[in-house]
Amino acid sequence: MKAKLSLLSAAVLTASLALSPVVSQAALPHSVNGQTLPSLAPMLEKTTPAVVSVAVSGTQVSKQQIPDMFRYFFGPNAPQEQVRERPFRGLGSGVIIDADKGYIVTNQHVINGADNIQIGLYDGREIEAELIGEDAESDIALLKIDADNLTEIKQTDTDSIRVGDFAVAIGNPFGLGQTVTSGIVSALGRSGLGIEMLENFIQTDAAINSGNSGGALVNLNGELIGINTAIVAPTGGNVGIGFAIPANMVNNLVGQIIEHGEVRRGVLGVAGRDLDKQLAEAFGLDSQHGAFVNEVVPDSAADDAGIKAGDVIISVNGKKIKSFQELRAKVATMGAGAKVKFDLIRDGDKESVKATLGAADSVEKASGGIHPMLDGATLQDGSNGIEITEVANGSPAARSGLQKGDIITGINRTKASNLKTLKSLLKDTEGTVALKIKRDRTSLYLVLR
Repeated sequence: MKAKLSLLSAAVLTASLALSPVVSQAALPHSVNGQTLPSLAPMLEKTTPAVVSVAVSGTQVSKQQIPDMFRYFFGPNAPQEQVRERPFRGLGSGVIIDADKGYIVTNQHVINGADNIQIGLYDGREIEAELIGEDAESDIALLKIDADNLTEIKQTDTDSIRVGDFAVAIGNPFGLGQTVTSGIVSALGRSGLGIEMLENFIQTDAAINSGNSGGALVNLNGELIGINTAIVAPTGGNVGIGFAIPANMVNNLVGQIIEHGEVRRGVLGVAGRDLDKQLAEAFGLDSQHGAFVNEVVPDSAADDAGIKAGDVIISVNGKKIKSFQELRAKVATMGAGAKVKFDLIRDGDKESVKATLGAADSVEKASGGIHPMLDGATLQDGSNGIEITEVANGSPAARSGLQKGDIITGINRTKASNLKTLKSLLKDTEGTVALKIKRDRTSLYLVLR
């Protein structure tokens, strides 16, 4: 059976919110022959109060285009769309990262579209949470509650973790109540899974299941190393392959949300691909890990730093990277204005450069005033143009012919390399507009009226 990647929030109508850890009731000896038995209990007694349950509810709105042949029967003022509303409820997990301010981090997909967010604390209290900010591309959301006597989780530098380190997952699977499982770090820098736009996952075999989304992955010191996010689930349950967002990446994103109210993504200004065996052999390289640079955007942070096409970036701030996706995720989550050191290989020699990351416009709905026929498309600045990251079914953008993955490169005969330019060009253009699109390996024009 083909394995499926699954996000972990449990969508349920009713579920227990009991928060006591699942433990055996059998009395076990604490020592044998005078020697104390190893146990995770002392660490967990200090750590588990920092992990909470997240219960959400809201209304899901769906729109369906009404065919013209049916609208005819309802007269000239008949609506173009049929709107349906359906209530939903769901469960996930969260982690208290600041006890004084009441900040809780969870996955964006846990709270996406929720009208009400209830936090279940370890001591049984239930408190309504406020959404401070969210980032769908990295799947991180920051919540805030007003409560006393909270316990925050300890932090650590996750760039120092290694494959084989012990890992403990804490969360609220299936609405059963707080549950603890253990395993090891199975792999680092996992990307290309198609779960999120920005992927740089820690892989673990600690048992995690639906409802664990937003929960904590900690080391044996009880320090946060990741936020549990997704699993490989051929049967819908745990098979020993789970993924967590590294805590360093989470901290970067949360810091931007707290400071700016949103994520201000960093941009290096390169296009590229993973360094594979064939490329390594062609360039005479021993390593097969790194990010191969195909193109450098003029006047970008990479261009200013002296990065060139053909370079292979092998580390970021002294930490090795495995793929272009990992490079992209690290750069984007560091934030605009961050000063970053890159180690690279050029013509067989190792070099180091320093770059100050540029700023990317926030992802926005085209209905925010860019053009009526782009309504329903989500656009984002990319290295080669304006990327279409989502297109809503039945939307004007979909009817215009736009597809997810398209890259807008120009308007009529004028180049448009970013959202700011696109807005300006469309604002100054009247009547019919020819939108130049790059789709896969072909270029085409879509006409907007």
